[in-house]
Amino acid sequence: MNPVNQDVLIIGCGDIGVRVARILQASGIKVAGLARSEEAAERLRGFNIEPVMGNLDDADSLETLPCKGKLVFYLAPPPGGGPIDGRMRTFCEVVSPGQAPEKIVYMSTSGVYGDCHGARVTEATPVNPQTSRAQRRVDAENVLQEWGRTNGVPVVILRVTGIYGPGRLPLARLRQGHPVLKETESPPTNRIHADDLAAVCVAAAEKAADGDIFNVSDGQSGTMTGYFNAIADLLEMPRPQQVSMEEAQQVMNPMMLSYLKEARRMDNRKMVEQLGIILQYPDLESGLKNIVAQLDHPGMGYLGSIGH
Repeated sequence: MNPVNQDVLIIGCGDIGVRVARILQASGIKVAGLARSEEAAERLRGFNIEPVMGNLDDADSLETLPCKGKLVFYLAPPPGGGPIDGRMRTFCEVVSPGQAPEKIVYMSTSGVYGDCHGARVTEATPVNPQTSRAQRRVDAENVLQEWGRTNGVPVVILRVTGIYGPGRLPLARLRQGHPVLKETESPPTNRIHADDLAAVCVAAAEKAADGDIFNVSDGQSGTMTGYFNAIADLLEMPRPQQVSMEEAQQVMNPMMLSYLKEARRMDNRKMVEQLGIILQYPDLESGLKNIVAQLDHPGMGYLGSIGH
């Protein structure tokens, strides 16, 4: 094991970034985070994260981005629209060879595999992105890997499934009565608790080699319908109405439908074995019980990642 011992820069320092920072700070690691506004900078200061001002949508603002010698966690999502991740391309363009980081851990998505018709997916499964959202992630992976090879910077890619955790439950959808797909028609989906994801990020920085790719999942496939029902039951809320796929085409938004049209069962064995991960929440039941125990009331949550 090679413990993290250098300063860290988190690009895209939202919920997961803060969780990563807490793990590192507990070991005395200094953590900085990219902030695009003074409001964002103040938020980071509240977590003892040093703000670095800059905007991935504005190359000029990143000219002095302090990457040299640092471990970089790139957790920022691509901008919307099209098959290209302009933010990742901007990052790779502005970081000169003399300012290159020691290593980059990039958080991608399992959506890059596309619809696998319910088959088990390993890291050897070819990517087959079928939405522009997934195409942007494949673009980011390819651009960053090529940049890493050119500049001698190790790059590790995490293909992450749907994230859930405190503050990341679809409570708004439940309260508003949005329907879900009939259980018999609902495809397999995959999840990871936010705390486990943060631990995987740190483990990848410590143990993964250049070029490594890991599927990040608790390894337990379920369905989106089962997920919503489990949350409703634990919070003593009404279960959502179930509709057929034909009905769903009429009443669900395009993004939700895109998740329901892809089926995968993610294999996490490489993550567990190579990174030595012991999941705190190896299944949805244990993860949801932990979250519910932290909720003061149902209104504390908001819609988080629901991808798979």
